[in-house]
Amino acid sequence: MAENGKSGSGLQQEAGEHSLRAETPSLPQNQETSSHIGVHPLYTPADLAGFDQEHDVGYPGQYPFTRGVQPTMYRGRLWTMRQYAGMGDAEESNKRYKYLLSHGTTGLSVAFDLPTQIGLDSDHPLAAGEVGKVGVAIDSIEDMERLFQDIDLGAISTSMTINATASILLALYVAVAKRHSVEPRRLAGTVQNDILKEYIARGTYIYPPQQAMRIVTDLFAFCNQHVPEWNTISISGYHMREAGCTAVQEVAFTLANGITYVQTAIDAGLDPDRFAPRLSFFFACHNNFLEEVAKFRAARRLWAHIMREHFHAANPRSWMLRFHTQTAGSTLTAQQPENNIVRTALQALAAVLGGTQSLHTNSFDEALALPTEEAVRIALRTQQIVAYESGVPQTIDPVAGSYYLESLTNEIESRAKAYLEKIEAMGGMLRAIERGYVQQEIQNAAYEFQQAVDRLEAVVVGVNRFTTEEEHAVPIFHVDEAIERKQVERLRALRARRDAQAWRAALGRVEAAARTGDNLMPHIVSAVEAYATVGEISDAMRRVFGEYKETVVI
Repeated sequence: MAENGKSGSGLQQEAGEHSLRAETPSLPQNQETSSHIGVHPLYTPADLAGFDQEHDVGYPGQYPFTRGVQPTMYRGRLWTMRQYAGMGDAEESNKRYKYLLSHGTTGLSVAFDLPTQIGLDSDHPLAAGEVGKVGVAIDSIEDMERLFQDIDLGAISTSMTINATASILLALYVAVAKRHSVEPRRLAGTVQNDILKEYIARGTYIYPPQQAMRIVTDLFAFCNQHVPEWNTISISGYHMREAGCTAVQEVAFTLANGITYVQTAIDAGLDPDRFAPRLSFFFACHNNFLEEVAKFRAARRLWAHIMREHFHAANPRSWMLRFHTQTAGSTLTAQQPENNIVRTALQALAAVLGGTQSLHTNSFDEALALPTEEAVRIALRTQQIVAYESGVPQTIDPVAGSYYLESLTNEIESRAKAYLEKIEAMGGMLRAIERGYVQQEIQNAAYEFQQAVDRLEAVVVGVNRFTTEEEHAVPIFHVDEAIERKQVERLRALRARRDAQAWRAALGRVEAAARTGDNLMPHIVSAVEAYATVGEISDAMRRVFGEYKETVVI
């Protein structure tokens, strides 16, 4: 056999090598990052001409915070491992939270179903078939209490991914805490509350922008007085990145939204040095490893300049860009889903090297369905391996000073500033959204990337390269169809037994506050305590504010 193998080795070996070369993609001649920033073969000090170590990089915990917002970063405290979860009803999600906590997660992150996100109760005709499907169904204070049963709200930090109905869900959280003798001043966490990116990229809006912005700033003012440890907004680039924008666009559009929120709050009479320290941000982390690390550093530096020099904030905490990161759902593939474990690990490492304050790692099966417990555990273990085995947290900003990385950080900042200047020239982010400019830029970027994939210029392993003939099945998580029926029955039972007079009066006060301009939040808290539902409170404001109709961008 060996001799036969040798005798024909010339042609067979050449064919084998040729086959391997055909499957291995050649690198493009003009290499560039996902934001179309050209990448040189080699970087030297010449690529940092005019670079000022003290001014541009500085030290961690000091302006402009390029190296991180805390002096000790992960040597002092690891990032919060905040795994995003929610499915079915409150009991089902509560079980998942307890599972995550038992396996070492250090913060909770709540995913809500679509009816909850757009202010529809579970028995609304438009909610049919959607209850509990992409997150947990929450209609009332009873649901919120079940969601956090046996979880100490005074000891855990909770993030809630909710926007149009953020004020109502925060009110529910505060009301449940009060029921369990946890003072609102002790509560820690974040409510996303970023309505602008809903108009741009996601679509779970209810009210027109001006009225929606009023609700956002009411929440700022309420938390400043009553829930001071709460992050009042998570200004989110993640969803725009998921929609297809580049890393540069993610920085620019996220900070442009941030500028709009700050200016709106100032116009409403709020002091930036009172509310700005509780602003937080939310970014995606994609596969172009070093570009992502540089992106986070550029965003921190740019925001510090904006807050100190544009808004003249005096409190150094107002200059800090604190952010949560989620690994990129849009990079996950249904083909060869185990490959997603590797993608997620690289993205998690980039987020940590970039200095994130908290992190969610996606499960490998999320391109197929909501994640199984096994997939969730692997995702959490990914963070724990980075934290406890990689050695990366042992020193602060270990990548600083790299010729390439510092050059890339500078270029991302420069290109993001150019976008900000263009948006300002249009009259600000609200005007840019109304014109469809931001939406069109994201659509163009998404189309360009898909074309690159189709032309095999961008390699997606297992999709357009290194494919297999057969895929083996992986376990899929299914939401029990009976949950919707059970949720509707509970909701109707609650309506039947509540004090109708107190409920009606509380809803009337919400509507009156919407008309008069009073801060809505105290009235919303009173309404949820009177067993008003998410849909009913949303409808009270709909009667005053109306509903937003999307600008179609072609």
